[in-house]
Amino acid sequence: MKPASLLTINKHFIMSMNPTNEFANDVLDGLTSKPKFLQSKYFYDDEGSKLFQQIMRMPEYYLTDCELEIITSKKKEIIDVVSNGKKIELIELGAGDGLKTTELISHLINQKVDFSYIPIDISATAINELKKMLLEKFPNLHFNGKTGDYFYMLDQLQKGQTTQKLILFLGSNIGNMTLEQSIRFLKKLGHTLQTNDYVLIGFDLKKDKNIILNAYNDPAGITAAFNMNLLQRINDALDADFNLSNFKHIENYNTKSGTASSFLVSLCKQKVQLKKLNLSIEFETDEPIHTEISQKYDWQMIEQMADQSGFQIVRNLTDKRQYFTDSIWKLK
Repeated sequence: MKPASLLTINKHFIMSMNPTNEFANDVLDGLTSKPKFLQSKYFYDDEGSKLFQQIMRMPEYYLTDCELEIITSKKKEIIDVVSNGKKIELIELGAGDGLKTTELISHLINQKVDFSYIPIDISATAINELKKMLLEKFPNLHFNGKTGDYFYMLDQLQKGQTTQKLILFLGSNIGNMTLEQSIRFLKKLGHTLQTNDYVLIGFDLKKDKNIILNAYNDPAGITAAFNMNLLQRINDALDADFNLSNFKHIENYNTKSGTASSFLVSLCKQKVQLKKLNLSIEFETDEPIHTEISQKYDWQMIEQMADQSGFQIVRNLTDKRQYFTDSIWKLK
């Protein structure tokens, strides 16, 4: 681990360079830790987002197809549970391309439910592209996109509001957190909700190890390129000299815990310069950088998460293969 005094000097250097550069600070923290890590939230620059769109279309990446199947086949059931004929706000955390949400929006419109759609995303570009796509399909849609932190935006929406809400947190995004982080996230989410609000959360279920590994380390190398793009982003943003050919994407899956883990592993002993951080990082041969977890769940884990975070499960909806569930929750 880098000496604390040198780490402090580098942090002060970053803050003087740009006091809002969270990315630089997080890269510094991750690459000077032992073991090394990088935060998965930084996958999604423009190139990373394009690669993830390709991942979602891969035959090996079952998650998208499974959740789309659930929402397409169970959309009436979802809305019947939630709306009961009342006006609702359909709020999506991290909306992405809106593929699955379009099914719910179409159903709400066809059933003449009074609703507004409020996607929240850290990317203004993502919100603008989603708005353009949805308003072409549904010209009369009440679209009220928000750019920024989930919880800040939810707090703003709750002020003076009594309209029933359905919060969408799809795509197994919850699985990118550890179980402890998930509980903290869900408790914080609960503090922004009223007793008549609902949450629809996507959970990827435990299954055959090879099915999971193929989804995160596909033969075409798209997931490897997605993971490797994080190093390219560091090169571009922080004037670093990562040689991407000196690293390899590795995926592991722990059958007992249900945790899939992604790594970038150094293929040789090497030194990387990050000029904007005034920093040099050494790697040993076979030394990994941990970049992401993708947690898989069983029913007991989901029940415990709901209970420990202050929610109750209203209904679990699954695809025909029982690979995935969209779970409807409300506050206890």
